[in-house]
Amino acid sequence: SLMVDVTGQKRKEKVILPSYFQGKKPNTIPNKKIEDPASGKVSTSSLATRQDLTNFHLIPPRVTFGVLKEGCTYATTVIMKNVGVNFSRFRVKQPPPHTGLRVMYKPGPVAAGLQVELEIEIFAMLIGDKDTGGLEEVSHDIEILTEIETLLLPVKANILS
Repeated sequence: SLMVDVTGQKRKEKVILPSYFQGKKPNTIPNKKIEDPASGKVSTSSLATRQDLTNFHLIPPRVTFGVLKEGCTYATTVIMKNVGVNFSRFRVKQPPPHTGLRVMYKPGPVAAGLQVELEIEIFAMLIGDKDTGGLEEVSHDIEILTEIETLLLPVKANILS
């Protein structure tokens, strides 16, 4: 029970369940158009009542580069896994150039159960002429547009001059 702890005593604070237990995904925006006649829809009777409209999971769900040296390029990989029952397509809306971010990936459909790698690259550069004490924070949400929803991948970094 969520009302008592391991020792059987009543809990003092409420248990916060992770979003995947609550049936919702963090950082997603549902699309208005759900059914695409050109998509690879599986039409079997066992899947006819399925209402789970999620199709991709990001692993990890956010990217934190940490402290970066100005003028250097850093990269990391994010895995985008298709957890739906149909093959799905996606595209990445590239971040604006002033962020120093770039996403490299291989476009095309992703079959159910398979995954694709997104390489997130950042060129560490300071923007603006305000004095930040030699440390500036860069934060941007990369938009990944799928057939069902728009995923937001938060990227953060601190640039040291």
